[in-house]
Amino acid sequence: MSRSDRRATFLASLLTLIGRDLVVEYRTREIMSGGVTFALLVLVVFNFAIDLRVETAADVAPGILWVCFAFAGMLGFGRSFSTDRDRGTLDGLLIAPVERGVIYLARVITNTLFMAVVEVVSLPVFVALYDVDLDWGPMLVVVVLGTIGFSATGTLIAALTANTRAREVLLPLLLLPLAVPVLIASVKATATAIGARPAEDLPWLQLLLGFDIVLVATSFLMFEYVVEE
Repeated sequence: MSRSDRRATFLASLLTLIGRDLVVEYRTREIMSGGVTFALLVLVVFNFAIDLRVETAADVAPGILWVCFAFAGMLGFGRSFSTDRDRGTLDGLLIAPVERGVIYLARVITNTLFMAVVEVVSLPVFVALYDVDLDWGPMLVVVVLGTIGFSATGTLIAALTANTRAREVLLPLLLLPLAVPVLIASVKATATAIGARPAEDLPWLQLLLGFDIVLVATSFLMFEYVVEE
């Protein structure tokens, strides 16, 4: 098979798997409905639990926002492979004539899209509740890069824990330490986007992009060995 044929097969398989995941979610609406509800609940609870004054809101709000995104994302990661395991469809995917990396990339893309829906709903509520002045251009870049890095790591860990009985416990225990660099960089870059930190403080966006490249590449290479276990 020529290189162009391999690329065409890779792309066709990737699009097919993404379409399959989107159709399954459209029919069940388990991931997005749960993620959106959880994210809004976190924002509302933190708004009433913490006494945020105008002079302190910009310093605290980025951390609250990414706690919201991270835990809402973990709800989706936990369902992304466990449902396939329970129904036996993951075994079918693994024996299909498809590269394992395609399965991983497709699931990363769909998990990123599901998180993006949560974020699109949550960001206006965040701005309204916490009265912050967002620079939307840099903020959207931060959200995209942070979501990709977190989703890449979360998808790998979800595949690793899907076949265990304590997967609901193991997923956050394994994911959060690995995702700490992405979350810290995302919080700091968000603080820059809302003016809590000077833009020249540290190149957090560059660091976030570097983390994304390392995490996606490493997870892509490791996925084949993870699902074989």
